[in-house]
Amino acid sequence: MRILLIGQGGREHALAWKIAGSREVKKVLCAPGNAGMALEPKVSCVPLVADDISGLVELAQKERPDLVVVGPEQPLVAGLVDRLAEIGIPALGPVEKGAMLEGSKVFAKQLMQRNGIPSAEFEVFSKFDQAAAFIESHPGAWVIKADGLAAGKGVFPCTGREEALQALTKIMVERAYGQAGDQVVIESFLEGEEVSCIALTDGETILMLASSQDHKRAYDGDQGPNTGGMGAYSPAPVLDEEMQGRVVAEVFEPLVAGMASEGIGYRGFLYAGLMMTPDGPRVLEFNARMGDPECQPLLLRLRSDPLPAMLAAAKGNLAGVSLEWDARPAVCVVMASGGYPGSYQKGKLISGLDKAAKIPDVKVFHAGTTSSEGNIVTAGGRVLSVCALGADIGAAVERAYQAVEAIEFEGVHYRKDIAHRALSRLS
Repeated sequence: MRILLIGQGGREHALAWKIAGSREVKKVLCAPGNAGMALEPKVSCVPLVADDISGLVELAQKERPDLVVVGPEQPLVAGLVDRLAEIGIPALGPVEKGAMLEGSKVFAKQLMQRNGIPSAEFEVFSKFDQAAAFIESHPGAWVIKADGLAAGKGVFPCTGREEALQALTKIMVERAYGQAGDQVVIESFLEGEEVSCIALTDGETILMLASSQDHKRAYDGDQGPNTGGMGAYSPAPVLDEEMQGRVVAEVFEPLVAGMASEGIGYRGFLYAGLMMTPDGPRVLEFNARMGDPECQPLLLRLRSDPLPAMLAAAKGNLAGVSLEWDARPAVCVVMASGGYPGSYQKGKLISGLDKAAKIPDVKVFHAGTTSSEGNIVTAGGRVLSVCALGADIGAAVERAYQAVEAIEFEGVHYRKDIAHRALSRLS
């Protein structure tokens, strides 16, 4: 089989590595891929960016892959899966209407409201003055969210009036996220512990993946601005078997059924970011694809060949499919460029990758990297996802950081407390 994989980040490197490991796969073509993906057996890259929808359709028409796997959200929201369906090529990912679950937080909140899915109370505003007046008249803690795609950076937990007004100004006045800030969602601040729940679905059957937990804030102690994710681990101890049952019954089943009732046959990965409150799970966000960096430790733990499940989800026959997981936990530490999630420099030489690769049960997934004159250099904000398995969560953390310390590039920044919540449960 031949697979076309869209994307260039750590998530896509993990997908390329795992898919290429299938005995059924002869070739994985990545568009555009990155320096690490190009080194994997059976993987090759083409310099075609993920938001070039017409170019990707032309590539698929030429290559005729058995399956297209869409990694990032932008091409999903832009309707790539719809375009591929028109030329008879199966793709793993929702159609444009389904991808609006991530493409518009207003759409997602209203869909949840219609289907009784537990989430925070919210208001929607399209004018700065009205949003600011609401904050002025409702003191307290709020979460301000840009409506559209903002690479995980358009969400601002605010403990008071000044923070909330600054967030509104950045989104709606300074237009830091462009059209994504045409509307904002202001929702009540939820207390609890966050967890990531990801499933594969064919629009009817729901196949849950192992649980995971990410770290969105830039600095240790969950401080600083939101990022696309600074690390993750799996499984998440906060989500026991009983609570996972509630998540499926209260979140995933009504969502998939609700979309189907509105004519949206959702096929692909479905991500729910949840807050585990004293009253049970509450949805913080939905994503229309695998999480990044959650994907990396999940695929490190996955013992099954993922391709049969991916094909089944894309073709609508997921019933009866199962996945097998390594009982050992996995930890992922993101190594980022200095300044991320703000401005940062590119082209910094990366050393120590070979040394890290020799550590047992370690896998380094590339995110923002490229090749230059025979060297691997930085090319993005999140540069590497350093992952490790361990006999327990403490051993996995120790091994991941051992690999991190073997790798160097100028200005490198990473959190030193990944999996601190899981570790605290052991003490």
